[in-house]
Amino acid sequence: MPSETRSTCPYCGVGCGVIIESDGAQITGVRGDPEHPANFGRLCSKGSTLHLTAAAPITRHDRLLHPMLRARRGDALQRTDWDTALDTTARQFARVIRAHGPDAVGFYVSGQLLTEDYYVFNKLAKGLVGTNNIDTNSRLCMSSAVAGYKLTLGADAPPCSYEDVEQADCLFIVGSNAAWAHPVLFRRIEQAKAMRPDMKIIVCDPRRTDTAGLADLFLPIQPGTDVMLFHGLLHIMLWEGWTQPDWIARHTSGFDALKARVRECTPEAVAQACGIPAADLLTAARWFATSPSTLSLYCQGLNQSASGTAKNAALINLHLATAQIGRAGCGPFSLTGQPNAMGGREVGGLANLLSAHRDLANPQHRAEVAALWGVPSVPDKPGRTAVEMFQAAADGEIRALWIACTNPAQSMPDQATVRRALERAEFVVLQEAFATTATADFADLLLPATSWGEKDGTVTNSERRISRVRPAVPAPGQARHDWAIAVDVARRLERLLPSRAGAVPSLFPYASPESVWLEHRESTRGRDLDITGLGYALLDRRPEQWPMPEGAAAGRARLYEDGVFPTADGRARFADVAWQPLAEPRESRYPFSLTTGRLRDQWHGMSRTGTLGRLFGHVPEPSVQMHPQDMARTGLGEGDLVHLTSRRGSIVVPVQASDELGLGQAFMGMHWGGEFLGGVSSTGHRLAGVNAITTSAFCPSSKQPELKHAAVKIMKAELPWQLLAMAWLPPEQALAARTALRQLMERFPFATCVPFGRERSGVLFRAAAYEPASLGLLSQLETLLGMAGDQGVRYADPRRGQHRAVRLVRQGAQSRLEAFLLAGDTRSQAWIRALLQDELDARSYGRLLLAPGAKPPVAIAPRGRQVCGCLDVSEPAIQRNLASCQGTPEERLAQLQQDLRCGTQCGSCVPELKRLVRAQIPISPEVMSHS
Repeated sequence: MPSETRSTCPYCGVGCGVIIESDGAQITGVRGDPEHPANFGRLCSKGSTLHLTAAAPITRHDRLLHPMLRARRGDALQRTDWDTALDTTARQFARVIRAHGPDAVGFYVSGQLLTEDYYVFNKLAKGLVGTNNIDTNSRLCMSSAVAGYKLTLGADAPPCSYEDVEQADCLFIVGSNAAWAHPVLFRRIEQAKAMRPDMKIIVCDPRRTDTAGLADLFLPIQPGTDVMLFHGLLHIMLWEGWTQPDWIARHTSGFDALKARVRECTPEAVAQACGIPAADLLTAARWFATSPSTLSLYCQGLNQSASGTAKNAALINLHLATAQIGRAGCGPFSLTGQPNAMGGREVGGLANLLSAHRDLANPQHRAEVAALWGVPSVPDKPGRTAVEMFQAAADGEIRALWIACTNPAQSMPDQATVRRALERAEFVVLQEAFATTATADFADLLLPATSWGEKDGTVTNSERRISRVRPAVPAPGQARHDWAIAVDVARRLERLLPSRAGAVPSLFPYASPESVWLEHRESTRGRDLDITGLGYALLDRRPEQWPMPEGAAAGRARLYEDGVFPTADGRARFADVAWQPLAEPRESRYPFSLTTGRLRDQWHGMSRTGTLGRLFGHVPEPSVQMHPQDMARTGLGEGDLVHLTSRRGSIVVPVQASDELGLGQAFMGMHWGGEFLGGVSSTGHRLAGVNAITTSAFCPSSKQPELKHAAVKIMKAELPWQLLAMAWLPPEQALAARTALRQLMERFPFATCVPFGRERSGVLFRAAAYEPASLGLLSQLETLLGMAGDQGVRYADPRRGQHRAVRLVRQGAQSRLEAFLLAGDTRSQAWIRALLQDELDARSYGRLLLAPGAKPPVAIAPRGRQVCGCLDVSEPAIQRNLASCQGTPEERLAQLQQDLRCGTQCGSCVPELKRLVRAQIPISPEVMSHS
């Protein structure tokens, strides 16, 4: 019987409500929940395809369905039972703790866990084991926001709500490409601008992103100069008399020191440091300070920095100086990166925090948590944060690692150190839903966890709104909930570590996620995030914002309306922070600034989105982007392979021209890890995607690494022998082929393997080398892609390094190209690829498919890059349509959407459609800003 289940999207921090459609054990569809206040029914390209990434988990090659154990390092993983897996985990951790102390183990968990999962892991580490060595991948995205809020406002509490977007008179979007990273919220921004054209939008970013396309004023500052920009804005506000002295005197402290700090930040000095006109600086200051309400939206551009805390605090200074806080439509609003990074912060799931926003350094807070948990004490020594934890493991100080729902072998910076840590640790347990992540290659034990559509609990979004996550289908195979796995191991450890367990029968008496949540709720009583007025029964009816103490009728939409802050004296504190240069400035040997960031249709390490070919339509393969003038100056052409090199490593990747970047800058998607981009160095070391390049230098306050910037050099890679292979395969065979091809990627200096296809499952494998690949290796590729033996027709000339194979299938009167491999001479790849991807009749091409450099008798135009993922509309089709459109930009966009329907479903492509409209007609930015 078909059924519907209300739940929450597992991607970004917007926290969209979804309705899951299911039929027995299978998820069959998903749509936005029109009653959820975070999205009112909207979903982005990722959320709207959730049902496709969750299809048939019991038969999927990539799902981890059983515990898997290695007898010894180097052995293959073998299936085992749960008792053996849990006993092994407890025994190994107890062994290390007895021999080397509790700080010799580390827990690295995820901002995608549920709050209940987080709570149990936190209690396991700090309450039972007695170590604060528990951190989450939220350290990589949100810890600077946490530190910035605490430094200035006194608590990690975003004071705003999404409804403030509609009520703001000025939006200051800085360090956030919300159009791609938070698409549903950006739809709301677009709608607010359309309803109130007089609203001013300022976008500050080194790249001219799709978010910048909506701006009335764009500030393309140089990387790392945010603090100088904010100090410059405050200097102007003081000079012009745009601050609010009375409000400052009543509600803040520390302003005099900050005034002295910004005295030297003159418009001329700031303009030179930031690389923007002084006039634009003045305009931004005026709009920010004099608008009736100004709302700042910010994300990883501020957070992922060695000065992340200073950047966050300097921006909040502007709100305090102008009293732009505690009212409708204004305030500093940090956009959360992951679906439950907020929930993790609420339970104290970071190495320096305790439950309910308590501080580890505070003896009273430690005593409160110890009493709540029934343990003698909570350790006072700060735990290792993410970067520190893996460095300690690489140095042999941490000997056992428990990793849950995250992929550090893809997402952490300085992959050489991370992989050395995973190899050196005596025991690595990985708790995951997917068996194909890069970290799984290093694990001694894999524990199968439930995933979206199977989990039960709660999450908290960017606006402090707690939503229920409900299961629509049973757990597949032997997968178990994350909190339950942690409880099972904890109970075993209680028997092995009785000195920490105390007198109670168990510190972990939980029988359900709700029983965990109730204990977490009690820990918040009297705190700034008090949720004692909430329960599962209420949350099942509607999501609610915190705080909502016992007796309250509803959660609080906006904080600090009374001008009282959670500090010792009730006053907000101005932060006297200095501008610091980048951790790794550009110099002659490394002359480019590399920025990493999100792609529109992908999520993190792509363990989920990377299984779906249609989500690769917009960005089909990894590349590094450069300014066209930089490419011309260095002799690079579109698609050339380059060595992208930093002080930590080097990878080979194609280069792509982009005028979104400034001179001397480069950009690469953060998602491209070793699962999709492989290769080996000249010394034979395995390369590990974009984070082989990034730096682990971190902010001294927040310990968040500077993932947003690395100094790099970019040089052409001379790899004369190249290969491209593509094939349509049955879905399970395609998954299995990609897993096997991952191993073959290590045989080439450059290789990439990605899915493609909308209705069918396709696999693309591209490689390059100094010398032709062996016949045996080419035969392996043919076998994996269904062209072995009689299945394919081939041509080979080993002396010239040429090898070509195709698989053709008769369909009625037509012939379809189902697979091809071009090695050596790949000049004909464009038309052959179009022949396969567009499923054109191949009868007329015959032997030309096997002839190196052959041209087709009838021109075949490649279909072009996909812009609209929902309706599969390509950029050439959009440009052809726009060529015949007339009228204003708004009228042309409306005509385009009426004719091709692009941008009429999830809307993720609307910013790019507007950019294509602007490119068709030369009009002023002022006019286009209202489109």
